[in-house]
Amino acid sequence: MGADNSAKTSEAGTGLAARRLALDLIWDVLAQGKMLSDGLEARAGQAAALPPGDRARAQRLASDALRQMHRADSCLKSFVKTPPKPATRDILRLGTVELCHHGADAHGVVHSAVSLAKADPRTRRQAGLVNAVLRRIAEDGPARWAQLTAPARLPDWLRGRLQSAHGARAVADIEAAHDQPAPLDLTPRDGDAPALAARLGGEALPSGSVRLAHGGGAVSGLPGFETGEWWVQDAAAALPARALATKPGERVLDLCAAPGGKTLQLAAAGAKVTALDISERRLERLRENLARTGLSAEVVTEDALAYEAPAFDAILLDAPCSATGTIRRHPDLPFLRRKSDLPELIALQSALIDKAFGLLRPGGRLIYCTCSLLAAEGEDQITAALERHSDLRLAPKALAQLTGIDPSWLSDQGLRSRPDYWADQGGMDGFFVASLQRAGQSASGD
Repeated sequence: MGADNSAKTSEAGTGLAARRLALDLIWDVLAQGKMLSDGLEARAGQAAALPPGDRARAQRLASDALRQMHRADSCLKSFVKTPPKPATRDILRLGTVELCHHGADAHGVVHSAVSLAKADPRTRRQAGLVNAVLRRIAEDGPARWAQLTAPARLPDWLRGRLQSAHGARAVADIEAAHDQPAPLDLTPRDGDAPALAARLGGEALPSGSVRLAHGGGAVSGLPGFETGEWWVQDAAAALPARALATKPGERVLDLCAAPGGKTLQLAAAGAKVTALDISERRLERLRENLARTGLSAEVVTEDALAYEAPAFDAILLDAPCSATGTIRRHPDLPFLRRKSDLPELIALQSALIDKAFGLLRPGGRLIYCTCSLLAAEGEDQITAALERHSDLRLAPKALAQLTGIDPSWLSDQGLRSRPDYWADQGGMDGFFVASLQRAGQSASGD
């Protein structure tokens, strides 16, 4: 037992354990088709054995390796004549990113990479190759890397659609935004962004969020986390709940609520919130954040399409989607999303809009949003919904009154943010937000 603990301490000291977890997470994405978050959950025991700093380091290494994989592969072509087996290739990719992108100590990177290769039956016989290639990368790779300035291209199926909608210049700007790690955005529980920014040394964004430089450390170590003064939420993701503009005492349904940032916003505004999601696992995080922030909501685990309840004053529907607007935060997505995913998602979004409409009282408000860059999951859905429901209408005033947004983000159907917006401040996620209202009035006449 003592020897095991000594080995773990040694691994932690050299960064080997963090690199091992990062490598496993990369394999989960590329070979198993899992999202990074799902891979991390599946390896919860492995992650829990690491100190918080090493867990954060492993996630950062995996994310950076995926984001920089096009450069790593291009760089490796100069040093590897025959493509190695996938497991060996991933070790080389991780080492190349550390050496050329992070500027890490060559001895530590090469030694760890060789140790990882020797420890895996799939790569054991290629440990010598790993050693030789990464030594050459350490010497000559950084110069080659510096010449690789073009960001990763979006998948062709997505790139073509975005070029048609926004033009080639916009797509290039989006890809440039994806090339940089996203900063950390926080939503203050009390709504006082300037005060929170001053306490944390961050920037109060014009929309009401607080932005911190990407430090790569554990979020739980930041001041105010334990006391629930804020929660992590991209600035664009915070806009839909602000547009709903709930009033204290209103009955509000957060449909497809997990992981819960919007639920917390609605509860902080004083609404009586029902947070519904089909995933009990994902709702656990929501419950934890409710407890941490001291906010309250009714949490329901159920299929939204089967849910029945008395009509709500307001509903926020953050529908399942391709998540193509969040690539800057989730560099695994380009490796996982497929054109073939869209028809099923679009059909589900339409069904959820119809369900939300049926749960809304006369005169009630509905916010529909997706973290997608595609019109098929945004503007087109609203056009179709208005055709299906004659007593549903747009309520654009709620979006126009949002603070901190540029009027150019608004269209006839709603608001669209893009990763290249606020480029000088670190960008934002791509979101579509529509504000709708059901015709008629409630019994109280409001």
